[in-house]
Amino acid sequence: MLADALIALTLASSEAPAASPVESPIEAPGPSGMLRGTIVRPAAEAPCVLIIPGSGPTDRDGNSPLGVAAAPYRKLAADLATRGIASVRIDKRGMFGSAGAVADANAVTIADYAQDIHNWVKAVRLRTGAGCVWLLGHSEGGLVASAAAQRPDGICGLILVAAPGRKLGTLLREQLRANPANAPLLDQAMAAIDRLEAGKRVEAAAIHPALQPLFAPQVQGFVISLFSYDPAELIARVSKPVLIVQGQRDLQVAEADSRRLADAAPRAKLVLLPGVNHVLKAVASDDRAANLATYADPDLPIAAAVVDAIADFILPADSAHREPR
Repeated sequence: MLADALIALTLASSEAPAASPVESPIEAPGPSGMLRGTIVRPAAEAPCVLIIPGSGPTDRDGNSPLGVAAAPYRKLAADLATRGIASVRIDKRGMFGSAGAVADANAVTIADYAQDIHNWVKAVRLRTGAGCVWLLGHSEGGLVASAAAQRPDGICGLILVAAPGRKLGTLLREQLRANPANAPLLDQAMAAIDRLEAGKRVEAAAIHPALQPLFAPQVQGFVISLFSYDPAELIARVSKPVLIVQGQRDLQVAEADSRRLADAAPRAKLVLLPGVNHVLKAVASDDRAANLATYADPDLPIAAAVVDAIADFILPADSAHREPR
């Protein structure tokens, strides 16, 4: 018995401790300066996910000065690393660490963002030696990922998390109508959406101050570009593997969106997660205030089911890539 214990102790002591994930800066070329992000690598060889942020001034951690401090992308990166998956999270052109990439962050289109993603894919492959990179688009980032995947070189596949499946004008109408406080502004908002969908700008004087963040003159060019895309049409043309992940307590993107994407891409895998909201946190009820409170809680972990769904999709596919042929 003593000998057995000594042997077991010797074997345990001889095992090398698991290396901690290494987090470091990474750059990719932008139009006028560098795009910047953070890479987390759990090992020398690991599949790598490029996390594409959602709408507006959302930074590489998933936070926004518009009231989001939950750090969902930073927490997702850390959790994926524990599963042996590397990640790169990024600041969009003209914002935060990528402020020098363009002079005006608002002078952008979805096609511009898609080109930035291709630049990131090249930079990540060069840094890691990976044959391809997985694109994980969250919210509006899902649309950007699908647009980038129309040119599939260097892309392993897509992971669309809380991503719109309907045209963004349709989704915005639904979001505005869902909040009773918006009732006095709905007629003006709906008229503005109609005009932007038609490719026309809205007169600045006609925009109520409460609607300025959505329809300010400086962002209307981007909104016209955004509204012109149908996410289902884009995903239908993607030949790479696709995972669609949708929380069922998401206040911003509905389950109907994920199902429309899945219907357009029958080979895609759809995972519905009960109790998960838009910032990937677990919420215990349908209470709207409690749900929104998670947006400002940086200490709350992201739902384990989100990490499991992504890891269970990527790791078998990566193993197949690495098998000798």
